[in-house]
Amino acid sequence: MKIKSIKLPKIIVLSVIACFLSTFANSQNNLPQQKSDFWKNVRFGGGLGLSTGSNFFSATLAPSAIYQFNNTFAMGVGLNGTYNKSKNVYKSTILGGSVMGLFNPIEDIQLSAEFEQLNVNQQFEGAFAENTDRNYWVPALFIGAGYRTNNVTFGVRYDLLYDEADSVYANAFVPFVRVFF
Repeated sequence: MKIKSIKLPKIIVLSVIACFLSTFANSQNNLPQQKSDFWKNVRFGGGLGLSTGSNFFSATLAPSAIYQFNNTFAMGVGLNGTYNKSKNVYKSTILGGSVMGLFNPIEDIQLSAEFEQLNVNQQFEGAFAENTDRNYWVPALFIGAGYRTNNVTFGVRYDLLYDEADSVYANAFVPFVRVFF
């Protein structure tokens, strides 16, 4: 009988604790749920490019997304895919991504910093077929400034790591149009 009397208080104590915990857990479900504002602060955008000319074609798709911390500061990521072909000279595929920070000291001015890493795959053809095909990575570190109106920013950026031999850009200064919705 002593064994049952010892177990009985333990069972009662455990039952009371279990009831208390389940009541506490159920009361948490009755509190209003706070929804995250994360997606309200995410903006999507990017760029499209198309260029044609005498025996030349180029197309670019560059989506990006930023998180708008406040009216002054945003950070984000981007992807870049470009295809170039110059008939009887070369064709290239460029794929990569970037990380960017945007700073608006005043509403109309946007300063930016962006690190971009691209993989370039060049294949020569025609009269240039004896050139060695190339597959390499090229980094770029841009600082930029632009004029912002609503969702669109027009500006120029400068590549601090510009290398004339490997860069996919004609020179270190690159104009841009940035759009985010």
